[in-house]
Amino acid sequence: MNSGDAVQKRFEALNPFLDERTRRLMVAAEAQVIGFGGISLVARATGVSRDTISRGLEELKFPIGAQPGGIRRPGGGRKKTTDVDPTLRGDLEKLINPTERGDPESPLRWTAKSLRHLAKELKRMGHQASHRMVAEILRDLGYSLQGNRKTLEGSSHPDRDAQFEHINCQAQEYFATSDPVISVDTKKKELVGEFKNGGREWHPQGMAEKVKVHGFVDPELGRAIPYGVYDLAANSGWVSVGVDHDTSSFAVATIRCWWNSMGSERYPNAQRLLITADGGGSNGSRVRLWKVELQKLADELGIPISVSHFPPGTSKWNKIEHRLFSFITQNWRGTPLVSHEVIVNLIASTTTEKGLTVQAKLDRAEYPAGRQVSDQEVAAINLRRDSFHGEWNYTISPRAEKVYA
Repeated sequence: MNSGDAVQKRFEALNPFLDERTRRLMVAAEAQVIGFGGISLVARATGVSRDTISRGLEELKFPIGAQPGGIRRPGGGRKKTTDVDPTLRGDLEKLINPTERGDPESPLRWTAKSLRHLAKELKRMGHQASHRMVAEILRDLGYSLQGNRKTLEGSSHPDRDAQFEHINCQAQEYFATSDPVISVDTKKKELVGEFKNGGREWHPQGMAEKVKVHGFVDPELGRAIPYGVYDLAANSGWVSVGVDHDTSSFAVATIRCWWNSMGSERYPNAQRLLITADGGGSNGSRVRLWKVELQKLADELGIPISVSHFPPGTSKWNKIEHRLFSFITQNWRGTPLVSHEVIVNLIASTTTEKGLTVQAKLDRAEYPAGRQVSDQEVAAINLRRDSFHGEWNYTISPRAEKVYA
């Protein structure tokens, strides 16, 4: 946790118990401890103005009781801008909503627009606004300031945010009818054997586990290919650990395992299934075999399967990345993945305070790479493309009569 986050958490915890003067002294003390740049850092973290923090620093120079109280009566002082201008809060939300992203069920929301840009837009609308005031209102509305992370993998598509909105709206529609929404992806392939695994864990002094110096693939153990399914409503996951190739056949076989082991029991009355997936890899939007295998699954389940792909360069926004895979990585940090069985057990033992549960199974089946899909197989797919970016959003429905290749 960086200094700004720590200051923000302390301020949010104590703020309800502070009066005007103690609040001023508290933020001033934080700035004083940080030293150079402390005023700016604390101002950003708490929303308190730099002038107020500077005044508090001056007051800290006096001994206790040497300065007057400086505490206004309840209700005293200047009125909040949102009290004087009742439409300000609503207009700010209207500016943010078109680019709002994230979990549709979560109260924690965030926006990509800068505070100064939002303040400038509010001024154009006739409001008195500053970037500090915008920050304070956003915190009241439940937004949070998020740092940059490596998530973009390519150029930004002009309809990227619109596709996010489309996926979120679809998910909410499925939640409303108690139909399953799953997020799928392949986790990073892992070397199996006595190899270094990032992170640290507790050991007796000087008794760290020994691993190989070089990371060459063990010809007998090979690699592990974890393909995951994350159920958004149930906060549960299924991971098949493959040993052959990461193909569309393997991907859909994993979804089939999830359904047979977990999905059918949780959703006995399911009328449809929504899958959110990356635009590339074994579940890519342009991969013919992916659609052929999904058609077989739709025929088996007897329900339509809708797929929404994330736009190019945004795969890390897929829910499975930060709600399942990240916790699996944390769970096995510092532990050499010496066998496929160890990997399966570590995945299956992954839990979170919010109730995540995971099941995992080793899949030793062969999934040959390079499988060619004929035009005839593609023509037999009962596929309907959405009007909005049909290359990303489409539905594969069961066929009246099953067609086998």
